[in-house]
Amino acid sequence: MTVPPDLAPEITVVAEPASTTVAIRGQVTIYSLSAVQTQLANLPEGPDVSLDLTQVTRLDTAGAWLVTTLREKITARGAGFEVRGLAPEAQSFLDSVEKAMPHPEAASAERKTLADLVAGIGAAVVGGVSLLLSLLGYFGMFLARLARAFRHPREFRLTALVHHCEEVGLKAVPIVALMAFLIGVVLAFQGASQLRQFGAEVFVVDLIAVSILRELGILLTSIIVAGRTASAFTAAIGSMKMREEIDAMRTLGLDPGMTLFVPRILALLLMLPILGLIADIAGLFGGALMAWVELGISPAMFRTRLVEGTDVSHFLAGVIKAPVFALIIGVIGCRSGMQVQSNAESLGQMTSKAVVMAIFSVIVADAAFSIFFAQIGF
Repeated sequence: MTVPPDLAPEITVVAEPASTTVAIRGQVTIYSLSAVQTQLANLPEGPDVSLDLTQVTRLDTAGAWLVTTLREKITARGAGFEVRGLAPEAQSFLDSVEKAMPHPEAASAERKTLADLVAGIGAAVVGGVSLLLSLLGYFGMFLARLARAFRHPREFRLTALVHHCEEVGLKAVPIVALMAFLIGVVLAFQGASQLRQFGAEVFVVDLIAVSILRELGILLTSIIVAGRTASAFTAAIGSMKMREEIDAMRTLGLDPGMTLFVPRILALLLMLPILGLIADIAGLFGGALMAWVELGISPAMFRTRLVEGTDVSHFLAGVIKAPVFALIIGVIGCRSGMQVQSNAESLGQMTSKAVVMAIFSVIVADAAFSIFFAQIGF
């Protein structure tokens, strides 16, 4: 930017061993900012600096920013800095600009002591217990509202239940069936590769049946449902929370627990066992197809071996888990939606947390079921 001659300031630098005096005459504005910066860039680094602004006729925000940054630069290297000659009004303006300058926050010191470590662990434990109690509270709210719906059937939202059954169950059938089919294919292929070494190819049927019926069918189905349904519940309820629709519902005398929670969680309770059954059938079909292609085990032989070598307890072990997983996913999704604050960032954070928490909780619950069934011999 070319500075008009009448706006170009005059800068005099007097360097002495003890200090350097910089006198500016004229206007220090945005028009002359570049020229002043260029002339002040080569100030001696050793002594203190005294900035004489007695003959400055005009100082705008850009000029005040220049003075402030020059002060920070000089003081950062350990030298003194002094501003002289400013009128009271200009000094007040300079102080306001200096206060408005952004200052980086000091980095917090790392926890190094044992007490800090113990305090962090204690805070994490308290947070986990609080979260568990909150989830139990929402689970109790669901049971209370469900019991109330049995006593007062007119308050139950049948249309909402049918809608959520479609969203949770019917629309999830393609992805669940495809996933289970591919898992069956992979299990049969990998099992055939290993069992062929021992001449025990026929036992691949048992491997597929036990893995799909007992564990993988319902577990992977629950993980998929947790990813798509927990996030959907959190996003829907959280959006209503952001728009204050839930407060409006309370004002109208509508119970959010009865209106929002019961249809969603009950739809999961009804549809997840059905999705698990579909996953079991698709997984067995994929395994049978791969066993036929890879090992030459005909569908009739596969069916015979499946009936003779697989106990019904494996199927029941998977079915028993489905309602528990459904409750976990539904309660976490609804609870996370109610924790959303009045901003979009909070909605995104809680949606992500709901998915992670639901998947993690389902896996932990499945591990607990496996240990429990092993202990009782089921």
